[in-house]
Amino acid sequence: MFLVGLTGGIASGKSSVIQVFQQLGCAVIDVDVIARHVVQPGRPAHRRIVEAFGTEVLLDNGDINRKALGDLIFNQPDRRQLLNAITHPEIRKEMVKEAFKYFLRGYRYVILDIPLLFETKKLLKYMKHTVVVYCDRDTQLVRLMRRNSLNREDAEARINAQLPLADKARLARHVLDNSGEWSVTKRQVVLLHAELERSLEYLPLRLGVLAALAGIVSLLYLLTRCLLP
Repeated sequence: MFLVGLTGGIASGKSSVIQVFQQLGCAVIDVDVIARHVVQPGRPAHRRIVEAFGTEVLLDNGDINRKALGDLIFNQPDRRQLLNAITHPEIRKEMVKEAFKYFLRGYRYVILDIPLLFETKKLLKYMKHTVVVYCDRDTQLVRLMRRNSLNREDAEARINAQLPLADKARLARHVLDNSGEWSVTKRQVVLLHAELERSLEYLPLRLGVLAALAGIVSLLYLLTRCLLP
């Protein structure tokens, strides 16, 4: 099994592309969902966040107030790094658990939906393939204004707050161009899925696990023979 990191930008159509992969039967892990899960009350990251930032980052029900926490770390790199040091290891643990479940179920590859894949770069080294859902800036702007009922100035501000899609496209191994008709984009997704399914890059891990299991079985057999009279 191998990992495929998928990202995009605001109003690029990433969520729609993910839905197509899921309809094709692909395994998808949403890193944003995991990030929210690891900071739930009772989890180690929740306790450490409260210890580091105080109870003012909590809602009345004990959940993390994401807006309050965001305001605290805004323009404060040291505090942002502290938060990342608390949450990122927990996120990686959950990712490994989810990916291992899919490995046991026989999936050849797993898609990780990672909005900041190229911005943080923390998870890039684990990805065998990287995919960007791209659209040209004008299309992105029009879609965002229509979707969020924004004026042009506000929409441009939101787009400018992210790494440009053109830059992400240059960094990615695969680009799904969602600038035009949806049928064209969907066909690109289907073709990419077929390419990834044909890939033999899943074999090294699977063979490695089988070899390790065979070694354990052999060791148990030898120990049993030695212990028997």
